[in-house]
Order: sequence, then C-alpha cells, then structure tokens
Amino acid sequence: MFKEFKEFIARGNVVDLAVGVIIGGAFSKIVTSLVDNIFGPIIGMVLGGVNFSSLSIKLGNAQILYGAFVQNIIDFLITALCLFIIVKIMNKLNNEARKIGKKHKEEEKKEEVIVKSDEVLLLEEIRDLLKKEKKGKNK
Repeated sequence: MFKEFKEFIARGNVVDLAVGVIIGGAFSKIVTSLVDNIFGPIIGMVLGGVNFSSLSIKLGNAQILYGAFVQNIIDFLITALCLFIIVKIMNKLNNEARKIGKKHKEEEKKEEVIVKSDEVLLLEEIRDLLKKEKKGKNK
C-alpha cells in the first residue's frame, strides 16, 4: 500500500496539481489585495462611499443581512474584472513573446544556409559542363 501511495504522489499530475493549488493561493492574495486596496477604494469614491454590508431587514427576531450579500456580489464582479484584465495582459505578453521567438527561429533558419565549398562548386560546374557536352553529342 505504501508503494502504491508513493507511485501516486510521484506522478506528474499530482505534483502539477499541488503546484497549481499553491500558486493559485498566492495569486489569490495578490488579486484580493488589488481589489481591496486599489479598486475597492476607487469604486467606493465613485459610489459616494456607500458600503452595502451594513444594509439589513429585520423580520421578527431574524435579521436578514442582504447588504453583505450585495457587497459580496460587487467584490466578486471587481475580482472577476481584475482577473480578466490580468489574463488579457498576460495573453498579450505571451503572444508578443511567441512572435519574438518565431522571428528568432526564422532568423536562425536563415543563418543555417549551407555554404558550398569551392571544391563542391567546381565539381558542380564540371558536372553541368559534362551534361551540356553529352546533350550536344546526342543531337
């Protein structure tokens, strides 16, 4: 059983997944900070400092905090917008990097042009002359 567990953990997919989860957690902190510390205050200024989280309705003994729900929806939309912008920028940078890589590979291919030695050129010239001479005799 230990051997099977070791094989399971050693598989690339499990390691890739673990790395993805860790990176995702770290990236989540960045996006949360971007939303809370940069975009949140800007949107708060635009909306006149309205904080929806304190809005509620009291029904009998129960208090329904619908404002917190509205605030969470707004936070989600801001987060989704931030992620959209970040992914869009990253895709643009990746596309530019691919274009540069393609150009570099094309330049390398152009540089790989085989330069024939003088001996080879001379032999090809002799060959071509012999072909012409042979055609002239056959006529």
